[in-house]
Order: sequence, then C-alpha cells, then structure tokens
Amino acid sequence: MLTNGKAAALGLQHVLAMYAGAVLVPLLIGGAIGFNSEQMTYLVSIDIFMCGVATLLQLFVNRYFGIGLPVVLGCAMQAVSPLILIGSSDGIGVMYGAIIASGIFMLLIAGLFSKIKRFFPPVVTGTVITVIGLTLIPVGIEKMGGGSKTAAGFGSGKALFLAFLTVAIILCIQLFAKGFIRSLAIIIGLIAGTAVAAVMGMVSLAPVAEASWFHIPRPFYFGTPVFEWSSILTMILISIVSMVESTGVYFALGDVTKQKIEEQDLKRGYRAEGLAIILGGIFNTFPYTAFSQNVGLVQMSGIRTRKPIYFAAGFLMLLGLMPKIGAFATIIPEPVLGGAMVILFGMVATQGIKMLGRVDLNKEGNLMIVALSLGLGLGVTVVPELFAHLPATVQTFTGNGIVVTSITAILLNSIVHHGREEITAAPQVEKTPTELQKVM
Repeated sequence: MLTNGKAAALGLQHVLAMYAGAVLVPLLIGGAIGFNSEQMTYLVSIDIFMCGVATLLQLFVNRYFGIGLPVVLGCAMQAVSPLILIGSSDGIGVMYGAIIASGIFMLLIAGLFSKIKRFFPPVVTGTVITVIGLTLIPVGIEKMGGGSKTAAGFGSGKALFLAFLTVAIILCIQLFAKGFIRSLAIIIGLIAGTAVAAVMGMVSLAPVAEASWFHIPRPFYFGTPVFEWSSILTMILISIVSMVESTGVYFALGDVTKQKIEEQDLKRGYRAEGLAIILGGIFNTFPYTAFSQNVGLVQMSGIRTRKPIYFAAGFLMLLGLMPKIGAFATIIPEPVLGGAMVILFGMVATQGIKMLGRVDLNKEGNLMIVALSLGLGLGVTVVPELFAHLPATVQTFTGNGIVVTSITAILLNSIVHHGREEITAAPQVEKTPTELQKVM
C-alpha cells in the first residue's frame, strides 16, 4: 500500500529530478533578455509554480483534457533560442503574445494531431524513445564534469569524485536495498552527494539567503501581450516540435505503466499542454512539455500510480509560492545532479530498447527503419551544423535530433509498410501480485 508519506517522498524525488531542467529555461531566457534580479526572482518562481499547475492539468482526467499518466511537465528547452531572439528583437510583449497564440494553436490542432497515433507502431516509438534517452545523456555527462565543458575547472578531480560517488550510492541502493527505500535511490543519492559536497566546501547557501519568503503569481507581470504574426508562426513550429517529443514520452510512460495509449488519450494530453502554454503566456513564463527524465524515474522506482505526481505538482506550486524553500533545491552541485541524470536518461534509453526488443527486426525493413532513424537523429545531435545553410524555419525541425528521428522513422515506416501496420501501445500484461501492490 502506497501511503501518503511514501507518495510524498516519491513526489519530492520527481521534483529534484526535474528542478534543474525546469529553472534552466527561465535563467537562460531572462539572462539573455537582460532581466534584473527582481525580475529573475519572479521569473524562476512563477515558472516552478506553473510547472505544478501544468502537471495537474495532465493528472486530472476529464473528457476535454488530461492524459492521466504519471507525467511531469516542465519548460520546453527547444523554445529557448527562438524566445531569446523574439524577446531581444521584438520585445517581451511580442514574446508572450506568441506563446499564448501557440498554446491556442495546440488546443485547436490537438484532435487532428492525435490521429498520428497510427504512425507510431513499436518500431517507431521504440526508436524515438531510445533517441530521447541517448540525446539527453550528454547533458548529464556535462554536469558530471561541473556544468559547462568550456569552464576552466571542467572535469576536476572533485567534480568527478562527487559525480561517481552519487552514481555509486544510487547503484548500491538499487542493488542491495529492499522495498520502499530502493524506490528512493535517486533522492538519497542526491542528498548524500550534496552532504559530501558541503563537507568539501562546494555548497553555497547564498541562493537560499537571497530568496524571498513569499511570492504571489501575477498575470501579465511584464506587460500586455502583443500578437505579431512572424513570431507566432515561429512558436507554432516550436509547439509542433514539442508535441512530437511529448508523443514519445506518452508512449514511453504507457509502456512502463502497461497502459494502452489511445487517440483520445493523446488528444486530451495535447490539450492539457496547450492550456499550460496559454497559462504560461498569461503569467509570463514559458511553453511546457512532458519531461523525459521523469519517465526514467517511474521505471526505476517501479511505482506506476499517479499519486506521487500529485504530490510533486503540489510541491512545485508550494516552491513557486515560497522561493526561499525552493532555493534549497538549487544548491545541489552540478556533478551530483549529473550523476543522477546519467542514470535517469540511461533508463529512458533502456525503455526504448526494451520496446525495440519486441519488434521483429527481420520483417520488411524494420532493421533499416531503426538503423537510419537512430543514425540521423544521433548524428544531428552531435553535428547540428549539418543543416546550418537551410532556412531558419526548417532548422527548427532539423536542429532537434529527436524530431529528426521521429520524422525519419515515421516516413520510412509509412513507405515500408504502406500503412498496413496499425499502431498499438505496449501489449497488456497481466499484473503479478507484486506489481498490483506497486500501483496501490
């Protein structure tokens, strides 16, 4: 039986796993646009608060929105560069007008976009999920070295010690701990790694001291939105990219939780994201999308119910209202966070490989679908300059390895199978008594 206390601990683990990625987007955009410290404090706080709201929209299932999976939403990283460009050249009002318009577009197109479900058989879905994990692993590796590979002290002995110590702690708990403690491997690793870093003098409490105690979300904090067509078109393209990525996350979670993802589920999921993006524009934060790192956490903990995610959403909203408490999550050193991220992202890739293990790779070109999609997706991730001479609009798609993989796999599957292969989520599996206990 999953008690409230255990669910809360698991929810906190989800928050710690996604917190750095969630605050990175407002830090990058706000810093590039030139926000002052007061504006940055608001931006980060409201971003965390809205992550909780966006997550709740996916958890509350009704006939209109909410996919009902244990999914956590955070700011879409692919939106960073376009939003910096729009905000710097056209102004903050135009930037938020484009965000609101893209959310409305996602709401309107959700029904049509959900029909792509048939283009995502296991050979496509497994390939996309594998690439999602593999393309994220370098992010964790960079953090293991200290955060930025261009920094002078990158890969220092202290950083590597903390990173691999965190990995070792998580690994030992996974291998030797029992029951509920085993499902908390990530949070224990993060706390233990941070404690050791504090003894080594590598933890600063300055962010906690500088943060305010309480904060109230205010709509249109940075002014009235302005709607400009070229900026709107740019953000609509970004929203399509986010929908493609989210589709992979939804199918990954469906596979982990043994839940079949139907067209109606996708439609409600896209609508929830559209609503979250609209609210993000109104409260002057950024577009939201399903976070991949939390998929690995669901798989690793073995807890498939939504209950911990409700607590995670509540914690995010609380942290957004009380910045001083939320600041504690920001003191986790980069190497410690990186050690945990490499494991989580590796788990996402492993989930994709498991799905591909159920695919007959000897059947009508399936092997070629996987090979070429993986090759192009990972290749673009490593060498994004490949398409540097194409129009900026096209680069919105070609610059993202996950999207390149998705497009390649969908097109090849359609050519090879001519639409004969109907998509199915992971086959329904009878739950063992142990598995049933995990979801209670």
